[in-house]
Amino acid sequence: MAAAAGLKAATRFFFHSPGDLLCQICNEPSQQRRNPRLRTKRSKAAQLSVAGGEYLVEEFGWGVRRMAVSGDEMRKVADVQAEAFHVPVSFFNDVFFEFFRAEVLTALIYRIRNSPSDRYACLVAEPIRAPKLLPEIVEGLAGVVDCTVQRDEDVLRHLQGAEEYLYVSGIAVRSKFRRQKVGTVLLKACDALSQLWGHDYIALRAYEDDLVAQKLYSKAGFKIVSIDPHWITWIGKKKRILMIKSFVL
Repeated sequence: MAAAAGLKAATRFFFHSPGDLLCQICNEPSQQRRNPRLRTKRSKAAQLSVAGGEYLVEEFGWGVRRMAVSGDEMRKVADVQAEAFHVPVSFFNDVFFEFFRAEVLTALIYRIRNSPSDRYACLVAEPIRAPKLLPEIVEGLAGVVDCTVQRDEDVLRHLQGAEEYLYVSGIAVRSKFRRQKVGTVLLKACDALSQLWGHDYIALRAYEDDLVAQKLYSKAGFKIVSIDPHWITWIGKKKRILMIKSFVL
């Protein structure tokens, strides 16, 4: 952790050549039809943000890029998220974990197959520094995050003048890479993707009692705008807070 934190690497944003377009834009939203400038900007963004391409952000020894659409990398992403979100059980924990990982992978494949390339992206963080600088790192993904363009009215009422926003979810960091700025770099990559896709707002949710996550998001520029009503706890759910980051000057 100390080695990673000590690196004085400046944040760099990278974009890709139009020839690397993974798939064509489809289902153009009404906001783009009404705004030719936004349509051009998003069309260019879809060409630039290629899956498995160069890094959106490089900092603290980590690089963040779009997930490569391959069976091997999707399984690695499912492993990271399953490790982060699986709730251990007393009996047959290994069996339940395998079922949970399979569900995570199935959901990921569904999103990839059914989402236009400028409406959904899974971002992955991996080490980019020499092993001598980060000796504990060998290979593999350190963290992942899902980014989806949404238009939920419960969120939009907090976003002045916006019709859509980038929603961040499923942020997960492998246990051995925690406290090494992976989450910070993933969030910076979400910033880069939001601007690349032409969105002025990013939204995410965190559990009310998860103060560590809230601190991370606050440092990244997110502000709390609402909290779930108390009655939600009556049906066995934990209260969540909605946090927003704005790029509007």
